[in-house]
Amino acid sequence: MEFLPLVALALLFWFFILRPQRRRSQQQTQLWSGLEAGSEVVTTGGIYGRITALDEDAVHLEVAPGTVLRVDRRAIARRVPTPSVVEDPG
Repeated sequence: MEFLPLVALALLFWFFILRPQRRRSQQQTQLWSGLEAGSEVVTTGGIYGRITALDEDAVHLEVAPGTVLRVDRRAIARRVPTPSVVEDPG
């Protein structure tokens, strides 16, 4: 019975710390494996750009017309959502 609080603490640690971290890691891995040319992304440094080409472990990112950066695939933080077209009610 004296180990019950320790076991409860270990379960809480797993539930609130390890489980969410594992889920975020899986989502990030899915993002990196699903990258394709033409996608708009943001790097971990906050640079917005469009993917022009992909290598094994690098991404060619066009940040301005004619300006292409080569960044590590793991530096991609997220995709930029495409704006939805809203019809004018008028």
